[in-house]
Amino acid sequence: MKIQLNTDSNVIANEELRAYSNDLLSEELKRFEKQVTRLEIHLSDENGDKEGVNDKRCLIEARFKGRQPIVVTDRAGSHELAIAGAAEKLKASLETILGRMRDH
Repeated sequence: MKIQLNTDSNVIANEELRAYSNDLLSEELKRFEKQVTRLEIHLSDENGDKEGVNDKRCLIEARFKGRQPIVVTDRAGSHELAIAGAAEKLKASLETILGRMRDH
């Protein structure tokens, strides 16, 4: 499973943020690594330089073998919290989708 991190012009993706997102998603989605070929993480700061509540956004697009991609998003006070929130949403979505695939 390949993990790609993209940011808007208001976010600097330092090594620490890259390592955090890679480690978290690799661990949280380990059981789906055969079905998910690629994850694209898009981080943005919706207020730019201004302060705001829950203005950090993480959108994760998961690409499957032979299926349409799914997208989840989360907003939080920090990018780390937004990534963790989006990872939880993605894990729940993957469990639902792949559970339905097994049932058919």
